[in-house]
Amino acid sequence: MPTGFRIVASTGIDPGDRPYQQDQLLLTGHHRVKGCVLGVVADGMGGRSGGRKAADQVLLTAQQLFERYDPLTDDAGAFLQRVGQEAHVVIRLTAASTEEEPHSTMAAFLINPNGQCHFVHSGDSRLYHFRQEVLQHRTKDHSFVQNLVDKGQLTEEQALIDPRNNLLLHCLGADHDPVLDVHRIDALEPGDVLIACSDGIWHYFSPSELGRITHQFPPRQACEFLVDKARQRAEGHGDNMALIVVKLEPLPAPARPRPALWPAT
Repeated sequence: MPTGFRIVASTGIDPGDRPYQQDQLLLTGHHRVKGCVLGVVADGMGGRSGGRKAADQVLLTAQQLFERYDPLTDDAGAFLQRVGQEAHVVIRLTAASTEEEPHSTMAAFLINPNGQCHFVHSGDSRLYHFRQEVLQHRTKDHSFVQNLVDKGQLTEEQALIDPRNNLLLHCLGADHDPVLDVHRIDALEPGDVLIACSDGIWHYFSPSELGRITHQFPPRQACEFLVDKARQRAEGHGDNMALIVVKLEPLPAPARPRPALWPAT
């Protein structure tokens, strides 16, 4: 990891107003290499048990592959895509053996010690990159309404209230192979913020709000605030929530050596 910043992170998870929790998350550092961090959010779908099993499988696959990942030699983008591909296969096998229809989104980031960061996502769980509080990148949902937004047939605001906004075009566990979009940040800087979250969070905040909140508050307080505010704005109809906030804080300047009180002899 380049000198000049340290990684500070926190998570938030909440069932919202649902009777069960299907959104899951993983935030972990590499077991051998300092400064290598993996974050994953998975929003399960397919009934009470099926969706949870699918989301759990995404995290289990990510954790198992991360144990074999070498930050110094392996391709980070290819690693994240492999997580999605292998989780998709296992979810499909689970569906065949249990006669369920489990599916899951995936939004994952990997920070390498050299300061590079890679995003991969499938479905409508999102990844955001802010520099200070200015949005640098936001993943595009693999959803029916996002497709209409891209075609100019809906605005982003209209898409939020469209009754079709839960229809996904791609996710893990579907009949067809998932689309896994990759994005790379060449060099993270002090003041950068990364957010990975499910739609139970992002549905209730504009990018400018997310940028302002995560810029003003440390990650733990930002997570608590966003979960609480999302529940308020959902007005009793909130979805499950899963949220990871990572902030790159500048390192304090090294202390200057105190001058000697007498000449050296």
